[in-house]
Amino acid sequence: MDTQYTITELAREFDVTPRAIRFYEDQGLLSPSREGSSGLRRVYSGRDRTRLKLTLRGKRLGFTLSEIRDLLDLYDSPTDTLAQLNAFLATVKRHRDVLERQREDLDATLEDLAQYEAQARALLDGDTREKDDAQPVATKPQAKPARHTA
Repeated sequence: MDTQYTITELAREFDVTPRAIRFYEDQGLLSPSREGSSGLRRVYSGRDRTRLKLTLRGKRLGFTLSEIRDLLDLYDSPTDTLAQLNAFLATVKRHRDVLERQREDLDATLEDLAQYEAQARALLDGDTREKDDAQPVATKPQAKPARHTA
């Protein structure tokens, strides 16, 4: 018999809200059975638990919910695993390419910021030197020698 989980148990285990789990259900990523007289109580199977785990992993990797659903559906289908692996690799490659471009953009932005920062510091250092050169050094007024009267 397959192990069953409540929405609360899954939420605790994966540190997500029940609302997030219901959202993933609405998106077709999970399909719990219903129990109880009114059929409102959700019961999640081991398959649902695995799909939730893979969904959260896919989200961390930056996959869209649509991509995650497509990959999960491939694994559920009784087709050849070669097609599944090729689809998975294509999705991974797309995301790797996006992340590489983002890293290049971030590196260029950090380089620009470092140059702007250096220019601003140079201007501040120049202003400070100019002010130091323009103002005479303040000195204490000399005390007048005391006069002794006899």
